[in-house]
Amino acid sequence: MTALEALKKYWEYDAFRGSQQAIIEQVLQQKNVIALLPTGSGKSLCYQVPTMLMEGICLVISPLIALMKDQVENLQHKGIKAIAITSALSEQETVIAFDNLQFGNYKFLYLSPEKLQSEFIQSKLTQLKISLIAVDEAHCISEWGHDFRPAYLKIPVVKTIFPNTPIIAVTATATKRVFNDIIKNLEIENASVFKTSLVRNNISLNVIYGEDSYYHLRSILNKHISPSIIYINNRRKVKEVCNYLNNKEFKASFYHGGLSSGEKATAYESWMFEKTPIMVATTAFGMGIDKNNVGLIIHFDLPYSLENYVQESGRAGRNGANAFSYIFANPTNKIELKEQALRGSFTTAMVKEVYKKLNQFFQVSYGELPDKNFQLNLNEFCTHYNLKSLPTYNILKLLEKEQVIFLDEDLNRKSTILFTETPQKVLEYSEKTNSTILKLVLRSYGGVFEQHVTINEVTLANKIQLKETDIKHALQNFAKDGILEYHQNKNSVLLKFLVPREDDLTVNKFSKDIKQLNNVKEEKINAVIDFVNNKTVCRNIVLLSYFDEETSVKCNNCDVCLQKENISKDKFHSIADRILETLRSKPLLTSREIVAELDADTQTILTTLQLLLDTGKIRLNSQHKIELVNGKRY
Repeated sequence: MTALEALKKYWEYDAFRGSQQAIIEQVLQQKNVIALLPTGSGKSLCYQVPTMLMEGICLVISPLIALMKDQVENLQHKGIKAIAITSALSEQETVIAFDNLQFGNYKFLYLSPEKLQSEFIQSKLTQLKISLIAVDEAHCISEWGHDFRPAYLKIPVVKTIFPNTPIIAVTATATKRVFNDIIKNLEIENASVFKTSLVRNNISLNVIYGEDSYYHLRSILNKHISPSIIYINNRRKVKEVCNYLNNKEFKASFYHGGLSSGEKATAYESWMFEKTPIMVATTAFGMGIDKNNVGLIIHFDLPYSLENYVQESGRAGRNGANAFSYIFANPTNKIELKEQALRGSFTTAMVKEVYKKLNQFFQVSYGELPDKNFQLNLNEFCTHYNLKSLPTYNILKLLEKEQVIFLDEDLNRKSTILFTETPQKVLEYSEKTNSTILKLVLRSYGGVFEQHVTINEVTLANKIQLKETDIKHALQNFAKDGILEYHQNKNSVLLKFLVPREDDLTVNKFSKDIKQLNNVKEEKINAVIDFVNNKTVCRNIVLLSYFDEETSVKCNNCDVCLQKENISKDKFHSIADRILETLRSKPLLTSREIVAELDADTQTILTTLQLLLDTGKIRLNSQHKIELVNGKRY
């Protein structure tokens, strides 16, 4: 079977796109590859297709459990055996999974960088025939790992296990610095490099200026009737905006990292099947989402970086149809972006303070290197020394990255429950005790009778105006009565000191790295603000320049290009009248079909269409076709 035959058989595509085929050929020749391809260009196929032509298993190192889950499910739907080994599996379940991998003709194994560091996992990997190693979202390896995940920097451990196995690293965004970090930190020798332009000509990039974000939100959503994502940086505001839209008769769901797995699944499916075509979400939503007809991306808040912006806006228009991206820019948003960046930041002095207090907390003497492990409760530690939790957490991850301490992989473990009695007996118990908390748990989480389900005690407490301790105490009583199993998150982490205590001397060895990190953060924030402040240069040109791709070719599709397009008033009205008349006789046309109908310059027609959209005369429906606005809301 050839690569193209595999593509047709499993993915039902008739041809490869862009550089996919060239990348696959290099992988099949056992070459190391680094592929920088835009969001939506089919990066995963670059390692999935060749795996189907090779003996053995592809080991995929991926950053998010949700991303692994989506890819595994997509492969399984195609009849391809794939599995993800995550912290959700017990040790016994993990052993069974590896037995299946070894003897069950599996083709894909997904692991997080943290799981890869487990000696138990490494020993099990040696029993498998790994034919290819794929590092997904490889940009996360840069700048000390994504969100301080130093395990990304330890991925090369896999090369000691499989020294002759080719590696492919794929990502959508990488500046020159990030690209060099990928090569350096992955230790990929003689890699074939493929870099495709970030330009997505079918996506119109726009910045909206003005304080009344809710007005602009309503206006845009009324013009674009298509599946949409609205990105917001704050969990509380995510829910507020979603409620606002539903109150205004739009159909919206919301999604953020604080939701239970059941709540996330419900919101995701409602959006995917377009029961609620608008998703209001934090950046926790989107990576790996396989929905090709998204027509609109709105950044209600400024994105954290241009890297994030390219990835997030690139989730629109994957089917090649015209799509739109809007950023809301105003003084308030700019202040909020800077403040959020500062919340998690720290100085060398703060690192020294946390490290010194960490040693004091566990009574480690100067010059001592304890040979035992400690249980660190982050909340207790921060409360004891009056420290802010976010920068303290980031400092701990930095100390791990610099191999001063070791932290176990699951600092963010969650509480879980599993009902051990039948639904009938649980309902009888609920009626007997008249427990509001038990009824709330049953309403809030699905699957609790079949498997351990992650819960959030704080969220439950907020729903019925109780304290978190009240929820935990009640769940402990339910467990004592034999109704359920309750594994409580004690917010603790296993900590081991790796070097003798030397206080300031320990931190001074990497103080330059701390300054570099702060500089990089500042550069990213400034790049976003410069991007939205720009009103003179084509937005695609600005973006490409940031990613070291120089061009002078304008997109003629962003707000800057369209505003600079000089169309006389008479010419605009003439073309506009002809467009509207055409739509009256031939409703539901694409922009290409309208261009074909009219005898006029293509760019003039496209500019006029944009102006008609902006003034509410026409709008895009869910099939990305243009229709007249008649006042009816869909």
